[in-house]
Amino acid sequence: MENLCNIFCGQSNCSSDNSQPCIPSFAFFTHPSSCSSHALIICVDVLLLAMILFNIIHNISVKKAVLPAHYRCFSSVQILVAVFNGCLGLFYIGLGVWILEEKLRNAHSILPAHWWSVFFFQGFTWLLVGLTVSLRRVYHPKIPFCILSTVAFLSAGFFSCLALYAGIVRKEASVKMVLDILSFIGASLLFLYTCKGHRYEVCDNSSESILYTPLNAEASDSSKAHSAVEITPFAKAGLFSRMSFWWLNSLMKLGKDKPLEEADIPKLRDADRAESCYLQFMDRLTKQKLDETSSQTLILWTIFSCYQRDILISGLFALLKILTLSAGPLLLNAFIGVAEGKQGFRYEGFVLAISLFFAKILESLSQRQWFLHSRLIGLKVRSLLTAAIYRKQLKLSNAARMVHSGGEIMNYVTVDAYRIGEFPFWLHQTWTTSLQLCIVLLILIHSIGLATIAALVVIIVTVLCNYPMAKVQHKLQSRLMVAQDKRLKACSEALVNMKVLKLYAWETHFKNVIEKLRTAEYEWLSGVQSTKAYNGFLFWTSPVLVSTATFGACYFLNVPLNASNVFTFVATFRLVQDPIRTIPDVIGVVIQARVAFARILKFLEAPELQTETVRKKSSTSSTNHTILMKSANLSWEMNPSKPTLRNINLDIRPGEKVAICGELGSGKSTLLAAILGEVPYTGGSVQVYGTIAYVPQTAWIQSGTIRENILFGSPLDELRYQETLRRCSLVKDLELAPYGDMTEYIMEALSGKAVLLVTHQVDFLPAFHRCLVSPLQDGEILREGPYHELLASSQEFLDLVNAHKETAGSEGLVEVTMPGRGKYSGKDIKISHVETQLQESSGDQLIKQEEREVGNTGLKPYLLYLNQNKGYFYFSIVALTHLTFVIGQILQNFWMASGVDNPRISESKLILVYLIIGLGSTSFLVVRAFSLVTLSMESSKSLFTRLLNSLFRSPMSFYDSTPLGRILSRVSTKSSVLHDSGTTLLFSFGATTNTYTNLVVLAVVTWPVLFVSIPVLYLAILIQRYYFATAKELMRINGTTKSLVANHLAESVAGAMTIRAFAQENRFFAKNLDLIDTNASPFFHNFAATEWLIQRLETLCAMVLVAAALCMVLLPSGSFSPANYIISVERLDQYMHIPGEAPEIIEDNCTPQNWPSVGKVEICDLQIRYRPGAPLVLRGISCTFEGGNKIGIVGRTGSGKTTLIGALFRLVEPVGGKIVVDHIDICSIGLHDLRSRFGIIPQDPTLFNGTVRFNLNPLAQHTDEEIWEVLGKCQLKDAVQEKEEGLDSLVVEGGSNWSMGQRQLFCLGRALLRRSRVLVLDEATASIDNATDMILQKTIRTEFADCTVITVAHRIPTVMDCTKVLAISDGQLVEYDEPMKLMKKEGSLFGQLVKEYWSHIHSADSR
Repeated sequence: MENLCNIFCGQSNCSSDNSQPCIPSFAFFTHPSSCSSHALIICVDVLLLAMILFNIIHNISVKKAVLPAHYRCFSSVQILVAVFNGCLGLFYIGLGVWILEEKLRNAHSILPAHWWSVFFFQGFTWLLVGLTVSLRRVYHPKIPFCILSTVAFLSAGFFSCLALYAGIVRKEASVKMVLDILSFIGASLLFLYTCKGHRYEVCDNSSESILYTPLNAEASDSSKAHSAVEITPFAKAGLFSRMSFWWLNSLMKLGKDKPLEEADIPKLRDADRAESCYLQFMDRLTKQKLDETSSQTLILWTIFSCYQRDILISGLFALLKILTLSAGPLLLNAFIGVAEGKQGFRYEGFVLAISLFFAKILESLSQRQWFLHSRLIGLKVRSLLTAAIYRKQLKLSNAARMVHSGGEIMNYVTVDAYRIGEFPFWLHQTWTTSLQLCIVLLILIHSIGLATIAALVVIIVTVLCNYPMAKVQHKLQSRLMVAQDKRLKACSEALVNMKVLKLYAWETHFKNVIEKLRTAEYEWLSGVQSTKAYNGFLFWTSPVLVSTATFGACYFLNVPLNASNVFTFVATFRLVQDPIRTIPDVIGVVIQARVAFARILKFLEAPELQTETVRKKSSTSSTNHTILMKSANLSWEMNPSKPTLRNINLDIRPGEKVAICGELGSGKSTLLAAILGEVPYTGGSVQVYGTIAYVPQTAWIQSGTIRENILFGSPLDELRYQETLRRCSLVKDLELAPYGDMTEYIMEALSGKAVLLVTHQVDFLPAFHRCLVSPLQDGEILREGPYHELLASSQEFLDLVNAHKETAGSEGLVEVTMPGRGKYSGKDIKISHVETQLQESSGDQLIKQEEREVGNTGLKPYLLYLNQNKGYFYFSIVALTHLTFVIGQILQNFWMASGVDNPRISESKLILVYLIIGLGSTSFLVVRAFSLVTLSMESSKSLFTRLLNSLFRSPMSFYDSTPLGRILSRVSTKSSVLHDSGTTLLFSFGATTNTYTNLVVLAVVTWPVLFVSIPVLYLAILIQRYYFATAKELMRINGTTKSLVANHLAESVAGAMTIRAFAQENRFFAKNLDLIDTNASPFFHNFAATEWLIQRLETLCAMVLVAAALCMVLLPSGSFSPANYIISVERLDQYMHIPGEAPEIIEDNCTPQNWPSVGKVEICDLQIRYRPGAPLVLRGISCTFEGGNKIGIVGRTGSGKTTLIGALFRLVEPVGGKIVVDHIDICSIGLHDLRSRFGIIPQDPTLFNGTVRFNLNPLAQHTDEEIWEVLGKCQLKDAVQEKEEGLDSLVVEGGSNWSMGQRQLFCLGRALLRRSRVLVLDEATASIDNATDMILQKTIRTEFADCTVITVAHRIPTVMDCTKVLAISDGQLVEYDEPMKLMKKEGSLFGQLVKEYWSHIHSADSR
């Protein structure tokens, strides 16, 4: 063994007679030219050659994977890798031949063999690598090739570090060291080529490529042409373009030339789009679920496996950044040696300056690519999670919806998914900080020896002190998210039902509830921010403590302090100063991501609807059944012991028309929901064949055009579309079509289809083949059969019909004549429709495009943020304390620099003064930390309060024209960003301050550098302005497109049942994916633009450093990039200046306590329009409602009935005329005084999340006895008493656990509790059955006998006993008189409506 070692390494220098053992030195193992280093290189080369050989044998033994002809062209990276490594290999071999020849010529021996053998092995290895990469027809196996390139990259990196260390520290230079560095470059190129997936470019010629043309060539070509224009240049950028961000120049130039629009931003690459990310995630998750159950670890590792290659690439860039950064102290040490006259060779200073420049450039390139790839990973993770959440909410079971409200689902997307998306950016910080600390410790050991232990101890103690606070922060963060969910849920509920709140004058109360929830949220937020402040102070103080402890250890261990080791220590420790200070941020991000991930995981694992067990794909033509239910037991709670409906047997055949009727709350809607697959069945079977069309009880309308809402994903057939408008009486020319015949038209249109109708209107029932009667008692279908058969056999059905006739009254004896149907032809309808469409298209759209600022707004967002609750005062404290701290650091370094080699200053004094200055400067950090927390909290609180006040004071026209998701995106996401805006502001100020102070110090030390630094600084400002022109618009577009995602989600949550019924899940999911990509593209280009800026600033900084040459001053870049996030304040400000409603209370004109005492309403020439420039909706209506009268308001759809009610409550202000109630003009008093004195039962029954007591008595103005009394009058007492909790019974969001009719009865109860002299019923009985309607009408007549009751009629009999009837058409008063007089009046609109109604009743009775 010894002989073999001598042959390879040569004779040892240790003499055999030496009494001391021959122990190899540290240099023996680390020197790049040592025998051990050469042996290690040869071992690695053998390993690489074996891997290449294995790949060759593997390709021969299996079927060759030959690339398609059109993919046989070389990529630019492939050519570069092959040429560079091939040339490098040839050079290695040539050098090995030359060394071997020299040995034979001079020594006549080839020993020692390590000198020439290492060059031969290296040469053959890199030459073979180059040849392997250059093979154009063979597809390299991915995994072995990745392993090969990774091993080559890591080994070459290690040996190049040894070469750099020897060159800088030992002042040695050799050809071997240069080749080691070149090998690392070659290995890096190989690794980059591998990580790109070694893609091949498509050849443009090649006749054989025509064989690979897609079948749908025309569509493919058009789509490719379209995508070629819009795809991001990043997709096709080469190596130089990607590394320098050159591919972004075109967008930056466009942004400088004009304000960017959404259409100007290119689309993402296919691999970065939400669809690709989601499909990849689901594919891997499905494969892994075969072996494991779903858990947090499983989903986490699935996400990691999807992007492990990207994580590895970013990690290697992070590693390269750390290695290049660590060269700084070594270069500084060498500079000091040159300054002290210890020059190793003649031009060492110039070589060191050039080395420093290239080290800084390489550091910048690696860090920018690290950040870019990390951000891109986060973007893709965020996109897939957003898509997964959206997909999940479409399948969420009803039980799960009780747990996960719409507001919480919105939070999952707008807050949690974004926090998880931020985590990959910080991922590598978790290990690079540790690696950097290890490298620093190695350098310190070399510099100051055992004194390094003191630094290590302080660092460990600092980290240990942070551990308990991290646990506390995790607990606080979890509770903060729960509080934030509650607040956002309340906000969402209030904003959705703002019209109801205004009608009841409850805005102030609900706003106060939200503010209380916000206060509770702020308590947890304050705790989180305080822990962050503590962590920040701890880690900002640690550098001073470490420095002092280390110098103190040097003093006690008699380690001499001189300029060389002191400045090497300072520069070395400065490497980890920023990473140590970011540890609190890393901990905070990890905690937030962990909490957010747990919340999203809980949602993704929630129970789903099993609609596939109900919906069958076979068409009705292949079966005799459309709907088949056998002994089905249905339960909303999925509890077999508590079925909602039981033992349901139902067989509906194609073309059959079936009506479902019954008492209020008898389970009619539940049966329909079960057919749609919405209710779990615990027994029996439910099968539905064919497609389904569903008309919900509550209309669900999306943001968009009327045509889009009608088509709902179906292709446009113009004739069929026009026919649909005609049959649904949506064409204005058909407003006079008979009411009953309109229903028959629809039934004719649905001929041949199975129809199920849930209704209280028994007058429709004769048109159906069968009727189902559903009782309340035991949840079974009591009776079924044809209409006349049930009349004879079922007492329950007979009672329903008789109740309807009693409600209808006796006025039906009037002779009726049916108006003709054929008054308008289809041609007239179509022409009218086109004219109307053209007229409307010239006006403004109701739903307006989201506004955004354009151009440079200067300091406006900053000033707006600081102008909240003494913001200037707190920021002044933050700025002064930070500036004092920076000055203290400069004084520390100045004291150490001036005293370290001063013999008149002892080491003890030097260290003591250094410690005092350090502790004095860090004391200001305490004030800065907590002033910053106060600034963030107070500004955020003030901005949210102003936003909330503005939203609750906004008129209904704002909510009619603004999608809910657009508002919620500001209330949720932007508020969360505000909490960190103070830190962002400090970072921007601090980085800029550090930059200019460093420039000042640099100018003082070496004033000639000003000739370079001033022009460079001017150039940096120009680049910054050039960048801002594009970046601000990208940030604004990112905000507006994010609102689109939030709005689509909010609408989909509200209409999930309709989407599922029409089987439109895939279409809505595809639209969601498109919106995610639309939002992701400006986000991607925004952070890419940030890296574009920083890289150029860092290049300028490197130029300044080269000019300074002997002055190592690191100018921090990125001073301007974080400022973009202040755009969030700008977007909030847009909703703080909405023109508000009139004052709630006018102090000088308050109403009397008993107003209105009579209830007389005088309407004088009332004119209403919804927005400026729009046509009048009410055109000069004048009439008087005498006190105590019962007024019925009738008219066809769109005539202005509801608008008149809105004017009475001042939901819309009159542009002319007035309304006087008991001699007081309602426009002269406050809105709260007006609305709180009127009672209303609105058209849409609305319940709020809470209890029965809260929904009836939210202001706590009534006793429980009064509430029970009202429940009895509303026929709800029994239903509430059946609940175990009574008045504390749960009402979920939207009241979905109560039937529609019961919700309407709750609204009646509110009116009975208020006891107003003026009561408005806005189609209040539309959702209740006739028997209940009759009882309620009697109750209203009794309870409000002396009140003015204004009823907007849904059923003609409702207004037959009114004192007077007001008939409106096209916003004008047509007639106003007693009902009987109007019926006898020739040409009366009211008489015509009565005739139409009784004609239908007559036709029903005659069947």
